[in-house]
Amino acid sequence: MSEIGAAEMRAAMIDSQLRTSDVIDPAVIAAMGVVAREAHVPAALSSVAYMDRAIDLGGGRMLNAPLVTGRLLVAADIRPGARVLLIGAGTGYTATLLARLGAEVHAVEEQADLLAAAQAATTGDTIHWIDGPLAKGAPKSGPFDRIIIDGAIETLPDALAAQLAEGGRLVAARREGNVTRLVQGVKTGGTIAIRAFADMDVAPLPGFDTPKGFQF
Repeated sequence: MSEIGAAEMRAAMIDSQLRTSDVIDPAVIAAMGVVAREAHVPAALSSVAYMDRAIDLGGGRMLNAPLVTGRLLVAADIRPGARVLLIGAGTGYTATLLARLGAEVHAVEEQADLLAAAQAATTGDTIHWIDGPLAKGAPKSGPFDRIIIDGAIETLPDALAAQLAEGGRLVAARREGNVTRLVQGVKTGGTIAIRAFADMDVAPLPGFDTPKGFQF
């Protein structure tokens, strides 16, 4: 893919997918307009990197569609200097966008091949890569101003909720049967009150299934 071709596809993604669906935050638009999404997908799929769909990364993991990423970033309301915990770093696309937005990123990934691809595709020293179980987060590095779970889950582990600072914001996608909803919540008095703000098709993350009798 040529540099000119990729730039044109990023522009088309912004105009046809993001701006038409409430992703209009100037900082998010600017970041998604320059970060090379094609660098974070398998080489054979680079030509479809900007299509309005999730991309198979292998091993049961997916890179979410651009609109999902854009909506999560807008809801997260990232400010320069914010300490962000990213769960499900995958090949590093969202982590790179967060760094572009000025965040200090702690990106957790448990699949070695995806983590290696993420590190190969990114540069800079504002992303701290963490090799470990997604559901455990990065307890030694918290608390965090923002937690972004880059995939659909059924349950939010207490271990992750505990890593969000008081007044901090969490964004994720919640699976409810056959429906997946983007959700956000602010931690107040030690509790994160979650509310849904959009129904979307979001790729699931492993390890976040609901135990019997539990509700998120």
